[in-house]
Amino acid sequence: MSLDSVLAAGRAAAEARMRDTVRLYEQAEDTFDRTTGTTTPGAQTTLYTGKARVKPVAQASGEDVQAADREVRLLEYQVALPWSTPLPSGKRVLPGMRIEVTASPDARMTGLILWVTGAQFSGQTTAWRITTEDRS
Repeated sequence: MSLDSVLAAGRAAAEARMRDTVRLYEQAEDTFDRTTGTTTPGAQTTLYTGKARVKPVAQASGEDVQAADREVRLLEYQVALPWSTPLPSGKRVLPGMRIEVTASPDARMTGLILWVTGAQFSGQTTAWRITTEDRS
């Protein structure tokens, strides 16, 4: 059995376990109107919509950080996308982009917004893994 056939079987198996649906997007900076005192969210550009596997990182216990006037708990998640997932030409997944869970067998995950902290690339993996954190 060749390495390519083993990788193809592994990628098919990894994709079969992807039961969540996500949207990977980047968001432009918010704009503040001093006259009205309102903030308008920046435009969102969707880079990917489709199947994924979203799971908490087992060894992560979370980290409490201060955000303005409140404490926020950062919990790590790994989001696996199909290995063959294309991105628009010239785009890379960068920290600060976001992943929204739009559907999941676990209804409590639907609507979860995760912030990208990194992405791993390799020609010898079974899925494309993106590290994220829940900042709620």
